[in-house]
Amino acid sequence: MAFSNHCSTIQLLSVLIFVLFAGTPIFTAGADDPLLPAFEKWMKDYNRTYDSPTEKLQRLQVFKDNFQFIESMKNQTGLTYTVGLNDFADLTNQEFLQRYTMNRPLEPSNESTPFMYANVTSIPSSIDWRTLGAVTPIKSQDSCGACWAFWAVASIEGINKIKTGNLISLSEQELVDCDTTCYGCNGGLAYNAFQWVVQNGGITAEEDYPYTSGTTGTGGTCSNTSNYAATISGYQYVTAYSESDLAKAVANQPVSIRIDASGSAFQFYSGGIFSGPCERNLNHAVNAVGYGICGGNKYWIVKNSWGTSWGESGYIRMKKDICNNAGLCGLAIQPSYPTK
Repeated sequence: MAFSNHCSTIQLLSVLIFVLFAGTPIFTAGADDPLLPAFEKWMKDYNRTYDSPTEKLQRLQVFKDNFQFIESMKNQTGLTYTVGLNDFADLTNQEFLQRYTMNRPLEPSNESTPFMYANVTSIPSSIDWRTLGAVTPIKSQDSCGACWAFWAVASIEGINKIKTGNLISLSEQELVDCDTTCYGCNGGLAYNAFQWVVQNGGITAEEDYPYTSGTTGTGGTCSNTSNYAATISGYQYVTAYSESDLAKAVANQPVSIRIDASGSAFQFYSGGIFSGPCERNLNHAVNAVGYGICGGNKYWIVKNSWGTSWGESGYIRMKKDICNNAGLCGLAIQPSYPTK
């Protein structure tokens, strides 16, 4: 009988402990870390959860490293840009590049095309295709290396608006699923995508073929239809290694460019005119949608596809007309644009 009462007492204590601590997150590892409150606030701000205390501890360490990098950048003098915590703060730079840039960087095509703006002699001192209604809102490729599809689509959306007066958000997913000359979430080239749209006879509107690769992680089955929202006649390259010719093209339409997005400074860019450091490893695809000058510093207006929490609400201003003829981060190496 005594044994039975002892067991009942233990059972009662177990129930009380369960009631007291049910729903209370248990995270003892790293609990005394001074950055834990900041990390948990960041988790709440960006709706981040982890499968286990071990994973949370691992991500806390990555967050600390990134936090320290951001703080160190604040102490540098002469920078024309800022960095800050964003949606990528729990990723190492290697993880970030693996998820959000092209896993399979490809060499530019050797094919040569005419440059229709070669003889342009006068361009405006600044232009912003966003204010001219030729740029759709910022999109997100999510954790899929399909920046090449967003790269191609943004330029097609721009020229379609310029030529027809209609700004239509077009389908990146159709390219990811149907363009077999590229590699879905593992990279591709805008010029291949442009050629696919030409041969296909057009491209579908986003509302009819919405983006899902960020959640599935791969391209799906091609559901191509003939219900096209936009067409193009072809594509051309800007003169390689010429920011002046790139400006001629951007003065007339949004242009697809490839850049090196490596480095933590690019990962955590939050505003201002980005000036590096970066190399020429063309691992990411973006769009030049204008250019301007601020405080004597010239810049390109670049549309990205990492959502609005990155950069200047999804955009980055990149230093223009640098001494290196490749352009900052290689942006002038081989830009291209669709024709209509």
